[in-house]
Amino acid sequence: MFAGKTLWQIFASGGATMYVLLFCSLLSLAVIIDRLWTYWSMMRVSRAGFMRRIQAMIERKDRESAIEVCRETRAPFARVALAGLELRSHDEKLLASTLERAVTVQASRLSRLTSVVGTIGNTAVYIGLFGTVLGIIRAFRDISAMGAGGMAVVIGGVAEALITTATGLAVAVPSVIAYNYFVRRIDEFVNDMELCASEMTDLLTR
Repeated sequence: MFAGKTLWQIFASGGATMYVLLFCSLLSLAVIIDRLWTYWSMMRVSRAGFMRRIQAMIERKDRESAIEVCRETRAPFARVALAGLELRSHDEKLLASTLERAVTVQASRLSRLTSVVGTIGNTAVYIGLFGTVLGIIRAFRDISAMGAGGMAVVIGGVAEALITTATGLAVAVPSVIAYNYFVRRIDEFVNDMELCASEMTDLLTR
């Protein structure tokens, strides 16, 4: 059925829906690359090692150096520690509230754009099915116009319409896998930030 056709001709046979799926796939890929790069750069910093450095500086009463280390460290928990150090208050309730807000802010930044991947993962299959339904509608219209003699042509058209379903699956599956990975990774970052907040509270209110 597709013998002798180029990849572009096969793509175009799926109709306008294929262009929507192409846009979704490119958008999803861009977000996936951005988030993977961002998370990978943040994962290289050990929270335990970072907190040992901060603790040593606080015990030496070298708060400015601790603040500088926090600013230079590319990790969400470093931003949480920085919020506590810049507060310069020993009030435990105020400190806990400040650190909690910092965790919420960083969690929101980590989640940026991930909903785009999740939405594409959930809807790409339906977009593909929509394209297939449109193709089948066109096929039945051709049957009505051409009669039984044109059945072979119509069957070929239906088969080509199914390309949109296959393409929708090809877009949706990687997006769902990526989104689930992002959710798990964000949960791990949040756990690190909450532990950091707890440790900072102990260090700064002793």
